[in-house]
This record gives sequence, structure tokens and C-alpha cells, in this order.
Amino acid sequence: MQVDVVVVGGAVMGASCAYWLTAMRPGLSVLVVEQDPSFARASTALSVASIRQQFTTAVNVQISRFGIEFIRHFKDRMGLHLGLKENGYLFLSQTEEGARTLADVARMQQAEGAATEVWSPDQIAARFPWLYVADLTAGSFGPRDEGWFDNMGLLSGFRSMARQQGATFVTDRVTGLAVTGGKVTGVMLEKTGQVTCGAAINAAGTRAAEVCRMAGLDLQVEPRKRTVFVIDAPNARHPDAPLLVDHGFYLRPEQGHWITATVPQDDGPCAPDDFEPDLHLFEEVIWEQLYHRAPGFDAVKVVRHWVGHYAYNRLDQNAILGPHPDLPNLYLCNGFSGHGLQQSPAVGRGIAEHLLTGAWQTINLSDLSVTRMVENKPFREMAIV
Repeated sequence: MQVDVVVVGGAVMGASCAYWLTAMRPGLSVLVVEQDPSFARASTALSVASIRQQFTTAVNVQISRFGIEFIRHFKDRMGLHLGLKENGYLFLSQTEEGARTLADVARMQQAEGAATEVWSPDQIAARFPWLYVADLTAGSFGPRDEGWFDNMGLLSGFRSMARQQGATFVTDRVTGLAVTGGKVTGVMLEKTGQVTCGAAINAAGTRAAEVCRMAGLDLQVEPRKRTVFVIDAPNARHPDAPLLVDHGFYLRPEQGHWITATVPQDDGPCAPDDFEPDLHLFEEVIWEQLYHRAPGFDAVKVVRHWVGHYAYNRLDQNAILGPHPDLPNLYLCNGFSGHGLQQSPAVGRGIAEHLLTGAWQTINLSDLSVTRMVENKPFREMAIV
């Protein structure tokens, strides 16, 4: 088999790349390789499915500015309504230095078109009186363009439209990359055999480093386990609550319940097939902090939980995008560290533009280039949730 582009990884990022490639270049032959089309353990399916403008780097805000409009008008483009709930994000600070950082970052976000507002503790209490604010110094709130949506609807829309535009999706496993003359010339698949290609896109999520190793390349991306809890709190009924980001946990409402999670203190890499939940984290880490911040959470019960993986970029927790300098027709689309779902509309478009034209077009994504990884020059995103 011979195609123009092979996309390794069929979840939302791979599907977005396939959608944009076939939309921009009708007739381009694109093959998307999906190891598990049920996506039962894909980061896309196990995401908390949120989008925000409150990032600490301008390029991520630009990516989100495109993403929110794409999601808001998804029905017009894809025929599916994603049920966007714009409750906003609320980041809290307990130090004066943190308050100054929120103010500085908010000015940058506002310059990029975001609606971020920085509030005093009294302003936070006036809007959300169920929060304890005496130990806070400030909070930053997104009154619009932030919230949560249907993650699988986004994936379904990308896949359906990419197919309609000519992309082919196969269920298979990548076993190797053929490299000749400093370029990827083929992708070996377990069932299909070798597929000759003009370019390849690594959108393999938590397994991205495995794909790079097939071409003799290193990639600082690894799976990190996150246990997410769905809790019932009968004394805390606040359907207008934002996605709250406090010291040590996050929380948001979900159809009469709440979703919450934390970053383990001993956070580190896990096996790609390790989906064993860390159930102790709720009682030992989250609940005490949650009850302190919102006394209405005095009576809580875990009703469900799940485990997802971040494709964690050890260098700087930012995406790694574009052609690899050692293999210029191998495009990386990796290392999103928990914010890949929301970035998929803009990143898929950016990868497609660069692959087809040789340069970043609509958004300059050069700050997220593979070169910084190769040269070990971090471009750090501080707002990792």
C-alpha cells in the first residue's frame, strides 16, 4: 500500500490532523492507524473534557482562542452539538507572589483576546459565596470562553468528516518505521504490512516515545497516571460552579455530581497499560483540602472513578509540534501533558498547514517546535491542571 501521509494514532489529535489535511488538500491520501477503535483507554475518552483560555504562554492562549470558537460552532461545521457549558475556570492563589503572577498572566491573556478577570477574595466570595476565601490573596476567572464539552462528540465529528473527505482509518498496530536517506519512507503495520508514505505524523499519545524509538529518536514524553473521582455532595449543590483550580486539587460540577482529581505527590511515569486507580488519593489528599475550601462538602461519597493518562512532556509540559530536524518528513504531535483534547482543533490545523506548505501559517507554533526538545531548551507552561 502507498499513501501520501500515515497518521500514527487515531484518537482526537490524529483524527484532527486527518480532517484538516483532507480539507485543505482534496484528493490527498491519508491513512490513520488506530490500535483500539473503541478508545476505551485513550486519553481523549478519559479526559475531563474542558477548555480554558488561562494559560501562561501566549501561543497556548492563541490555540485556545481558535479552539473555543471551533467547539462553539462545531454543529455548523460537523453537524454535532458539543453541549458546551461556559461556567469558566477559577484559579486561586494563597500568596502575594501568586496574586502578582495571576495579574501578570491575565494581562497577557487579555492582550490575546481572553476575558480573564482578576478578583480579590471579597469579589470571589460575592460571586461564589460557598467558598472559603479568608486565606486567599486573589483569583483569576474566565467569565466566558471557558468550560467543558462533549469529548467523544469532538472525536466523532473529526473522524466522520475526515472519512467523508477521503481519509482511511485502519485498526492495526505500528511495529516499525522504515527510514531511508534521512526520511521516513514507510510505516510497518502488524496486520497490513509495510505502507509506503511521503510523510508520517506521530500522534500516538502516551506511546509517542515508542514510535520515535522505531526511528532511533528520543522523545521526552511518558504516561502519567491520573485518578479521577466522581463524588456526590448533597450539601453542595452549585450548578453554576466553575472549574475550580486550588492548591492541590481541581473540581467541577457534572450533572448533579462533582468531578475532582489531584496530582500525586510522588508523580512519575507509569506503564502504558497501568490503569489501576489510586483510590487513597481522595480521602488522604483531596477531601481535606476540598472541605477546607468549601464547607458544604462536609458529607461526600465517591460514586465512581476512572483512570486516565497524561502524555506528559518532561521537558516543559508543553506540546511538541512539527517536523523532527533529523527526519524532516516525520511530524510530531505529542506531549500535551493533559491539555491535548482542547488544543486538537488548532494543532491539527497547524500540523496540516506545515506539512502541506512547509511553514506555520494561521498560528505561529514555532515556540512549540521539536527543535527546543532536541536542544534541551524548555519553553515552560506553568498552568498545568
